[in-house]
Amino acid sequence: MVPVFDIFGKQISIYMLMALAGILTIIFFGTKRAEKSGLDEFKMMYATLWAFAGTAIGGHIMYGISQFSSMIDFFKMLFGGDIKSFDKFLLGVKLVFGGSVFYGGLIGAIIAVAIYAKIAHIGSDYFDIGACMVPLFHTFGRLGCFLTGCCYGVESKIGFVYKYSPDPLANGVRRFPIQLVEATCNFLIFLLILYLLKKNKLKGRLFLLYLLIYTVIRFILEFFRGDVIRGHFWIFSTSQWISILLFIPALILFIRLNKPKETE
Repeated sequence: MVPVFDIFGKQISIYMLMALAGILTIIFFGTKRAEKSGLDEFKMMYATLWAFAGTAIGGHIMYGISQFSSMIDFFKMLFGGDIKSFDKFLLGVKLVFGGSVFYGGLIGAIIAVAIYAKIAHIGSDYFDIGACMVPLFHTFGRLGCFLTGCCYGVESKIGFVYKYSPDPLANGVRRFPIQLVEATCNFLIFLLILYLLKKNKLKGRLFLLYLLIYTVIRFILEFFRGDVIRGHFWIFSTSQWISILLFIPALILFIRLNKPKETE
């Protein structure tokens, strides 16, 4: 696993390369799926771009929240006048908000697309396609995480030994390949929702179904994570708490939407 590689003297991040591959893949998939479903493929593309903007903003904000003590220290230094140059300000922002958390990106994407849906007057059909696109993109993202070593599993008798992870704590120890497991789970979720989409089943509820399935899987997989930088509160990690907070309203809404309409 190598986080970066050189091309013509320039260092290329393997994670960014995988993310780019994921972006191109889901844009192609989303527009083609929209066209086959009789939807506006350009609106699908614009919704995807809004989602990416929300993902970038939300992911970095959530990372900062997960580093809460560092974020508080940064703002104390900022408003206390200890940061006196723009370069130091940028360094502080990078240290506090330089990483990204998937759940923050997901929440940011949901908010961004919801805003675009109001503007462009798009319906739940677009969200059904989005329910396929999110786990497909996440598959690429987790493969990028595995190759980079930015997040990693617990010490295990099965797995891989990192040598070049950006986190020194990950190196030199055989670790459970949690990223590959999650990538596989995401791809299976994609296949399931794609099947339901093609069969026109659970129309308008596929994104809720994605949330219900993924949050349960993520909650379980968090117990096999070895990196602690993502934050931990009481008995659960930050991502486990978010899994609970997303699962409950998704379940309530899914049940409500599945109730048969009363006839007079």
